[in-house]
Amino acid sequence: MFKEINGLPGHVLIVHAVVVFVPLLALLASAYGLLPRWRSRFGWAVAVLAVVTPIATWLATESGEAFEEVQRERGAGGEFLDKIHQHSEYGDNLLWFVLGLAVAALLLLLVTGGYPRARSLPRWLAPVLTGVVVVLAVFALVYVYLTGDSGAQLVWSGQV
Repeated sequence: MFKEINGLPGHVLIVHAVVVFVPLLALLASAYGLLPRWRSRFGWAVAVLAVVTPIATWLATESGEAFEEVQRERGAGGEFLDKIHQHSEYGDNLLWFVLGLAVAALLLLLVTGGYPRARSLPRWLAPVLTGVVVVLAVFALVYVYLTGDSGAQLVWSGQV
């Protein structure tokens, strides 16, 4: 399912969504928490990205594993597979940070969304969730860079 899309490696196509969605989620979720007066303008975008981004990231990791399997079947080995493994480890870490960021962003939306039950929550909850979102956003941005860079190095060095 994840090996090819219209005859092209699925991973190569799917990762482009991750490269766009992860930074958008990280920046908009952080801005949502840090800039309360702008919440009404892009809360909807944070909600959509908090759902779509983990899905795209999961699809990228699954298609990457399928791509790695194809490379093994073609007889790839040694240093090349070590580099793919490192790239895969970065991608796995990215998935966990994106999942955490998405959950924290959705919780922040619920806490600050003006829902009647949210008013009974402690006042310190929104700032704490904002801090969690910002920290996870930084990690997600670092890992989307590390994952993308390691993958690009493989491609542009002519090894893939």
